[in-house]
Amino acid sequence: QVQLVESGGGLVQAGVSLRLSCAASGRTFSSYRMAWFRQPPGKEREFVAAIRWSDAYTYYADSVKGRFTISRHSINNTVSLQMNSLKPEDTAVYYCAAGPDYGLGYTERRYYSSWGQGTQVTVSS
Repeated sequence: QVQLVESGGGLVQAGVSLRLSCAASGRTFSSYRMAWFRQPPGKEREFVAAIRWSDAYTYYADSVKGRFTISRHSINNTVSLQMNSLKPEDTAVYYCAAGPDYGLGYTERRYYSSWGQGTQVTVSS
């Protein structure tokens, strides 16, 4: 069974960078997609970024495009989210997610079958 463990969250000031990491285990991920979602206070969980493990194809939400970078590291089965130029509106619990890749639905929660416990990111102004 797939296990996902996030790390790297914290309290930072606007404008700085932060890197989240997700350690994945339980299977080989060559046919999977991995993603980061986030849930701001009082709001629904929303898509942030996704990566297809096989060829590192990436997809981003418009709100983070150009600031965030998702990457996967096969040597230790981790997925990273490099977050630059952080804004207060990036404050949220960030979740790592994984699911079989069907070539569609990268932004939709229903296509991800495994989730981590989440890590808090707070950006102060």
